[in-house]
Amino acid sequence: MPISSGIPAPDFEMLDDTNTPRKLSDYRGRNVVLYFYPKDDTPGCTKEACNFRDDYSAYEKAGVAILGVSPDSVKMHAKFKQKFQLPFPLLVDDGHKVCELYGVWGPKKFMGKQYEGVLRTTFLIDPEGNIKEVFENVRPAEHSADLLAKLELI
Repeated sequence: MPISSGIPAPDFEMLDDTNTPRKLSDYRGRNVVLYFYPKDDTPGCTKEACNFRDDYSAYEKAGVAILGVSPDSVKMHAKFKQKFQLPFPLLVDDGHKVCELYGVWGPKKFMGKQYEGVLRTTFLIDPEGNIKEVFENVRPAEHSADLLAKLELI
């Protein structure tokens, strides 16, 4: 179960797609879209990332940072980012520790098989570092547009 809105977002440090350490606390003073996704270069994850890419100028204009998180490696993130020209950092959650910290690692089903994996979830974090809103079971195709609509109201 993901952590809820109204509490401080747990801080973390993870490597990004360039092997640079990134901390959530580095983004204080800005709204942050922290989105957790299962796997680089898969249909749903690609659609979600490309929609964030296509809407990126609107996020930038609003002063919002976007951070994508999955358990994939630095090398896989770098390839995914380059292939689709993603303008935001992709963070490596080695051993899915941060996924567990945020409550987005759990049981999933695919083709009748059950396994553990990343539950597609996004956290909107305010400039003070608090969780403003949690979006669970997001639909990759509409998610960025839904988030932008929410940001208009904040």
